Amino acid sequence: MVLDEPAESDDVFKVGDFTMLVNKDLHEKTKDITVDYVNYAMGSGFRLTSEIPVGGGGGCGSSCSSC
Repeated sequence: MVLDEPAESDDVFKVGDFTMLVNKDLHEKTKDITVDYVNYAMGSGFRLTSEIPVGGGGGCGSSCSSC
């Protein structure tokens, strides 16, 4: 999850005051994605889940519980 500007390769969604971008190829594989902010005993961060789970992920360090 990163801050970015919209590109032709993105699907763009307005959620409240936020604009969310999802790469069209990724969106096709995952379908809808849910972003939650969660608190755990070991810390807090963002959790991303999708309609169709995709293997891999990581790369976001301790700032989220799963990517």
